[in-house]
Amino acid sequence: QVQLVESGGGLVQAGGSLRLSCAASGRIFSINVMGWYRQAPGKQRELVATIICSSGWTNYADSVKGRFTISRDNAKKTVYLQMNSLKPEDTAVYFCNAITTWGEDYWGQGTQVTVSS
Repeated sequence: QVQLVESGGGLVQAGGSLRLSCAASGRIFSINVMGWYRQAPGKQRELVATIICSSGWTNYADSVKGRFTISRDNAKKTVYLQMNSLKPEDTAVYFCNAITTWGEDYWGQGTQVTVSS
């Protein structure tokens, strides 16, 4: 089992910044990929960014490229999402995700990000 706990959400004005954190515990040695997804009211959950834990290779949704940065601290077993130049359309619940080498899929409880115009 892998447990994920997100933190760092909140209310920010458009143009501002937030940093989300996701701390992993449990069978962390089995985690291959971690990522951030988001779900706005009435919309499907969508990918924001992913990172391969071993190599640091990253992937971003087009809507956040150049504004968001995903990173990881392997020693702290934590993944971060630095969000800059936030827009009202970034408002959503942000979820941390981890996929193990065996294909198991784990989710955090989510953290609310609200961007006011």
